[in-house]
Amino acid sequence: MPVLPGAEPYHHDGGDIGVLLCHGFTGSPQSLRPWGEHLAGAGMTVSLPRLPGHGTTWQEMSRTRWEDWYAELDKAFADLRGRCAEAFVMGLSLGACMALRLAEVHGDAVSGVVVVNPSVINDVPLLHLAPALKYVVRSTPGVAGDIKKEGVSELGYPRTPVRAASTLPRLWRLVQSDIAKVTQPVLVFHSRNDHVVKPGSVAFLRARMGNNLEVRELADSYHVATLDNDAPVIFEGSLEFIRSHASVPLTKDL
Repeated sequence: MPVLPGAEPYHHDGGDIGVLLCHGFTGSPQSLRPWGEHLAGAGMTVSLPRLPGHGTTWQEMSRTRWEDWYAELDKAFADLRGRCAEAFVMGLSLGACMALRLAEVHGDAVSGVVVVNPSVINDVPLLHLAPALKYVVRSTPGVAGDIKKEGVSELGYPRTPVRAASTLPRLWRLVQSDIAKVTQPVLVFHSRNDHVVKPGSVAFLRARMGNNLEVRELADSYHVATLDNDAPVIFEGSLEFIRSHASVPLTKDL
């Protein structure tokens, strides 16, 4: 299946600090590419894989499930750890949820987590019906492209495959049940106005996590904040986070 132009994965070989970036549900690496390039410019090794079924067609994505997407990230993380002295994981939306899952599973192998508008609870009532709905409705309107900044667009699907979406509640429940295992430092960027993910996910993290959690509000962006007006805040904030928590020095500084 041909990959949409701009949706290709991104990799950069840099120094001893590695960063794995996880894009969101029905999105593509394009939504995080500027973030990855910023970190690469600071001398880090960056891995931004394309999740299975993403960046092609929503029909292809309907044949995948969360386990397929997570497996791709887990493989990329193992590769990154094999090349770097330490690794951080970062993500947007559902990619943020899977970044937290990586931290739950891999423990101290993950030095820190940065997430943007994380999706960790089911705040879409229709998804409760998805296991049955998938047999009668193939897709619903897409969720990509929630960006405030004029002239900027996200490369994502115009339709959401119901079969793929029906697997999300299992991932959310798993991440919720193991969230106490995340003892690494976690930085959350949260848009004040998000039309895709409701505030309940950040509220859950605040309630269940300890002093290792920091939340910073984004005042001028919608859901895809990595492409929006507050993108520089995220890029510089994540770089500052790495500087604060890495045990090895950056090879190159901005």
